[in-house]
Amino acid sequence: MSTFATLLYRDLSSKVFLPPQASPIASPAFANASKDALRAYFAELNPPVSLADAHACLDALRQFEASGTFTGPSYGEDEALRTAILVKLLIGLYVQTLEIYLDEASEAETQLEWWADIERSRLGSAYYLLQTLPLRMYVVVDTTIRTLRSRNLPLQLSSFSPSSLQQLFPSRSVLRPHTLTLALFPHLRHEPYPASLFTYSRAKPNVTFSSERVRIEPVFRWLHVMCSRLSQSFYKIVTLPVELSRHECRYKLKMLEDIRDDRASVLGSLLELRGDLSKVAETTTMADRTELLRSFVGTFRVAVDRGQWDVANEVLGPTEFSFLLADSILPQHITSHDEQVSKHGLRKPSRLTRYWPRLVFLPPLALFGIRWLYHSRDSLEQTTVYVVETLKSFWNDWLLGPLKEVVKTVRAGSDEGVIITKESVNADLESLERMALALAREKLNYTPEQMTALSQQVRHGDLTSVMRIYEDDIRSPLKSAIGGTLLRTLLVQVQKAKVDIDQALSGIDKLLKSQELTFAFVGVAPAMTLVYITGQYLKTLWSGSKGRGRYGGGRRRARVWSMMRRIERLLLSSSISQTDTGYHAIDSRTSGLLLLLTTRLRSYAEICLPTNSRLRAGFLDDVSDLENSALGRNEKLRIVDRMWNSWGNQLGWYDMGKE
Repeated sequence: MSTFATLLYRDLSSKVFLPPQASPIASPAFANASKDALRAYFAELNPPVSLADAHACLDALRQFEASGTFTGPSYGEDEALRTAILVKLLIGLYVQTLEIYLDEASEAETQLEWWADIERSRLGSAYYLLQTLPLRMYVVVDTTIRTLRSRNLPLQLSSFSPSSLQQLFPSRSVLRPHTLTLALFPHLRHEPYPASLFTYSRAKPNVTFSSERVRIEPVFRWLHVMCSRLSQSFYKIVTLPVELSRHECRYKLKMLEDIRDDRASVLGSLLELRGDLSKVAETTTMADRTELLRSFVGTFRVAVDRGQWDVANEVLGPTEFSFLLADSILPQHITSHDEQVSKHGLRKPSRLTRYWPRLVFLPPLALFGIRWLYHSRDSLEQTTVYVVETLKSFWNDWLLGPLKEVVKTVRAGSDEGVIITKESVNADLESLERMALALAREKLNYTPEQMTALSQQVRHGDLTSVMRIYEDDIRSPLKSAIGGTLLRTLLVQVQKAKVDIDQALSGIDKLLKSQELTFAFVGVAPAMTLVYITGQYLKTLWSGSKGRGRYGGGRRRARVWSMMRRIERLLLSSSISQTDTGYHAIDSRTSGLLLLLTTRLRSYAEICLPTNSRLRAGFLDDVSDLENSALGRNEKLRIVDRMWNSWGNQLGWYDMGKE
């Protein structure tokens, strides 16, 4: 029994109370024993109440009535006990009826989804045709053998030749399916040929002709049209079996939709009776309970039998209707439903039918693959070694190496230069300072105080004193070059240029040093990106985008996303009726479809969402609110919005449309 039905039964049955037990002295021992047995039946009516349990309880009530148990001075207490048992029994039958129709609608919905997946693509329809081909050929052979026996013809191998089959099954009409076609595709007995098989596209030829060829233009147009129709006819003949398979899937989809909608309408009608049954259970006055019980039985009967039983015009009491429901209506309905589904082949094929192509073709393909791998083992070994070496080189040279450089850069700080060292700059500057001081001491006779000041000027790049000596020397360059200080002043300027270059390189070095960590991360970024993408892909494969994975996997989450969209569409397109209080009631068909979808949502949450998590608890609370028949359309639309806002990101609903 589903969780919804179990909770509904507990809620309704908890409102039914036994009458207080009278003193056993006032009644005979047999009556007391009978009452104890009835109280035991009342206690045993717990979920799930099967049809067999209900039948046994009703038989016991009839026996007690026939034995005169409900007579005598304690008739009021006996009648209250009998009514309480009937109310609880009707609650069990009501929930059992609800469960039966809900199971049938759920089965139709599940089969409908399977057939929709097959019909969605030509490839799926072609594979379905291959899966069912042995069964179809068996039906063709069986039909041929039966026809031969009915006509007293000998069974020979030549009887299955095309000419013999044509004589045995002559074609009577082009528009009527052939007998063998009906054997291959039985749905054509109930559904005509699809119109797409007899239509041709009349595309005009996009051909222009010169004035000299105007006369032969009709001939070219006729040839183009004939070639186009011949190609279309050939294509339709080749793809005819696949198109008939898709047509069969569409036919079964339509049948399943009708069954689902019919069961949903009954479910909606049954849900509307929940309030009436709750009033019956809560009523304590015997007369009011009896009247409400008869009224509920009449409404319940209309919702269930729907005018298809012989007792539709008879007035039945609660006991008679309960017995009829448990003994005839529900069992016959279950049998009728199974016959309808089996007759039209609405269930998906058996496992053997679905998997025989794999069982037949996979072993030879696997053997061929193993042989190919064995003969190519040398090249595969070389390829494996090459791949392993490539991965090692990538790991060591492009991932670990740059990462080590990043760590080294972070630990080293900014002391070590990249282009020029700090010691080299200081050495050149000190050399320039010594050269300038020596020249000033010999040429300008500076005092110690002036030498100290000149030292500070040189460190700041000021060589004014040396340049004055140079200016005096270039007035007589030959004399100064031979016996003067012209060469020394030139060498001082060369040293000054070298110091300037060192300082410029030092500035560039500081700039590079400040960006060294950035360059290190840029070097390792491509490898990290590649590793991240590969890791995400492997994670997707591990979790299984089509299997179980997180929260049930991508396929189940996609179905939940589709259910949420259908719930919103049903609420938006449903026909509503506004009561005097402004409450917007939903029609019975929409209520039944909503119950079907919410039951599947509840099943998904109980199976796939983490146990004892806020996600599961909140999701189930929202599903319970959607199942609440006391809420109208506007309230349920707000619940749907809340579910999208609360669980849309976590369950990946917003990304489903991109796939």
